[in-house]
Amino acid sequence: MNSLPVLTRAWLCTTFAVALVGASLPPAMVGPGEWEIANTPSVRGQKRCIMDPGLLMQWEHRQRQCSRTVTNSSLDRAEVSYTCAGGGFGTSRVEVLTPRSVKVNTQGIADGLPFAYVLHARRIGPCTTR
Repeated sequence: MNSLPVLTRAWLCTTFAVALVGASLPPAMVGPGEWEIANTPSVRGQKRCIMDPGLLMQWEHRQRQCSRTVTNSSLDRAEVSYTCAGGGFGTSRVEVLTPRSVKVNTQGIADGLPFAYVLHARRIGPCTTR
């Protein structure tokens, strides 16, 4: 009789661990690399070496220290909520278009004002030293 609570606890721990592993950014958003970032997909964007592609999810606050929580994810989509030290917050939804390109819909509050826009980011390759 005593084993039922132990099994229940083991099942709950396993379920929680799987949920945590499942709530992550898509594989295209993992690892450092050079990205081209634009507001429209047809325009060449700015090239940036990004050590943490998760910063694309908080682009408006990329210069700030923010805590991110992946609230929903799959292999080709994710939703992230974040809050920044000193104020500001946002929610972003990323959609993987190809293994090297993503579209990020982001909105929130920065410097006391609302923002909402779409970023198109394409991974070009590894960061180059300049």
